[in-house]
Amino acid sequence: MAWFQTVVLFFQNGGVFMYPILLVLALGLAIAIERYIYLTMTKGTNQRAWKDLMTLLSKRDYQGALTLTRKSKAAIATILGYGLERSMSAWQRDDIETAMEEGLIEILPRVEKRTHYLAIFANVSTLLGLLGTIIGLIQAFTAVSTANPAERAEMLSASISVAMNTTAFGLMVAIPLLLIHTVLQTKTTELVDSLEMASVKFLNIIVEAPPAPIQSRGK
Repeated sequence: MAWFQTVVLFFQNGGVFMYPILLVLALGLAIAIERYIYLTMTKGTNQRAWKDLMTLLSKRDYQGALTLTRKSKAAIATILGYGLERSMSAWQRDDIETAMEEGLIEILPRVEKRTHYLAIFANVSTLLGLLGTIIGLIQAFTAVSTANPAERAEMLSASISVAMNTTAFGLMVAIPLLLIHTVLQTKTTELVDSLEMASVKFLNIIVEAPPAPIQSRGK
């Protein structure tokens, strides 16, 4: 339990600025966990939906594919559904591609949602740590100015040591948040790339064997 007491003492000595930094850490971890779960589940859902769609498309069962895109909540189903519906009335490749781009624009905000906050929280925790240290130093020098000259050096040394705790804690929070942000940003990029790749493959299939007119989503 010695380490726990050390952590508690470190936190207590840091002053009031340790609490907002701790709040930033809690919010950052909550967002990181939620985003990681969402991106992982979305990737799995897209893979299953793509496999089912490819099975139907390989059979040229466009009616079944359209029904699947309407029922599925997968991001890839939404995008390909736009393209499949447009292909019923538009035979130009550019028209179908534009429709899928509209679907991608609709999906992107959900995929990228809240991830950027992690980088902001990392910067905020660092700045809070520096602000806490500066205020702590101001208080330390103010207290030392009225102290006994023989005790000034010892008091100043102890006060500076305590004041630096907020900077240390701010960096301890900022570094992991930046690393987590990088990991989530990479997962987001991979997911978007997979959606774009699937869109191109789907477009090639549709152009090679255009479907017959089918009732659209809005009818």
